[in-house]
Order: sequence, then C-alpha cells, then structure tokens
Amino acid sequence: MEIEKLERRNHYEEITEQIRGMITSGKLKVGDKLPSTKEMSERFGVGRSTMREALSALKAVGLLEIRQGGVCRVIREQPLSEAAGALDALQLQGSTLLELLEARQSLESSNAAIAARKRTEADLANLKAIVDQMQEAAGNDAEGERLDLAFHQGLAHATHNSIIVQLFETIMLQTANAIRDVRRVEIYANRDIAQQLYREHSAIYEAIAAGEPQLASEAMREHLQHVEEIVHKHVR
Repeated sequence: MEIEKLERRNHYEEITEQIRGMITSGKLKVGDKLPSTKEMSERFGVGRSTMREALSALKAVGLLEIRQGGVCRVIREQPLSEAAGALDALQLQGSTLLELLEARQSLESSNAAIAARKRTEADLANLKAIVDQMQEAAGNDAEGERLDLAFHQGLAHATHNSIIVQLFETIMLQTANAIRDVRRVEIYANRDIAQQLYREHSAIYEAIAAGEPQLASEAMREHLQHVEEIVHKHVR
C-alpha cells in the first residue's frame, strides 16, 4: 500500500481521497486487507482518531468493511451512491447544509429513543465513560470533537440496528466534515459552550440509562438545536 506524504491542512480529507483513489484505480482490489489503523496512522503521520474518521467515511460510501477489532477490507471498487460522494464537496453555505442538519436532528432524536429501549449494560458503560471524558476535556478542541463523535456513534450502535448505524455514519461524518472549523473554534475551544454540551450529553445519557425513550428523544433534540443555532450564525 503506497502512501504519499500529506501536504494539505485537512488530513482527514486527503487520507480519504488517497485510499479512495487506490481502490477506484485498482491498486487496492476487492478483498484486500488494509494495514492496521495504528500502522496507517503512523505512515500517514496523523492521530488514530483522524485515521478512524477517514476509514469510517470510506465505509459510509460502501468501499470498506470494518470488522470487529478494526480489521478493514475492500468490498467494492466504486462508491455505493454518487449522492453520498457528492456530500464530500459540501460547503458551509446555503440550504443544503441546513437540510443536512435537519436530517441529522430527525435521525438522532429517533436513535436516542430506540437506544433508550434497546441499550445494554455495555452500551451504557461506553456512553458514560465518554461523557465523563467530555467534562475533563472542556476547552480542548481536538479532544472535544473526537469525544462528541464517539458519543453519537456509541448511541447509534446502542440501537442495535445496522441500517441506523449506516445512516448515521453517512450523515454525521459528512456533517462533521462540512462544519469542522465552526465545531472546533466556536464549540469545543470555548470552555463555556463545551461545558454546556457536556451537560446536554449527560442529560441524553441519563434518559437512555433510565429507559425513557421520549425523554431521550427530547434531550437529543434540544442538544442538536443548540448546535444548529451556533452553526446558523456562520451559514452564508
């Protein structure tokens, strides 16, 4: 697996483009196993969270399969949908982004309700650990962003519905990419806002732990409306 040195600032996008290009050009073929996340992050010179984000984006468009333990294998030569690929070019402007945020709110409010009914003790332990780390990471933009994604991914997995997980990965990862700068500067680097988001995530967790679908859905909706209000200020 030949890897080029990263030059652009947005390493997540460049890694995705490099691996996607290897697959569509045939350098990586269906059935090929990728190196471990640890090895690839070292070779690209990025953190494991950035590497996992790029791999998850490739999974979301149907190019990779990520098995338990982080084993990645090529499963298609072309993306499942050009519509999903088109989201890669989404800019922080106009109604398209607002529609994406609206779709995320609808999906994740439903996810929270389902998770409140179907979560396991292991799911709760995972979500609780992430929420606790959020409190400690307030003001750390990179860590705050990583934990936010981990919480919402963990919640999607707590639905125990593979279709919901795929929908989440397509919508959430593309949304995160589109509003990355706003998320880091306006949300995670601001200690007061980060503390508020910790309280919102904590409320979502508590509702899920209590097995209260309606309460969980409402807590998620309030949280995402807060995030959307921040993003709206920067949409042009």
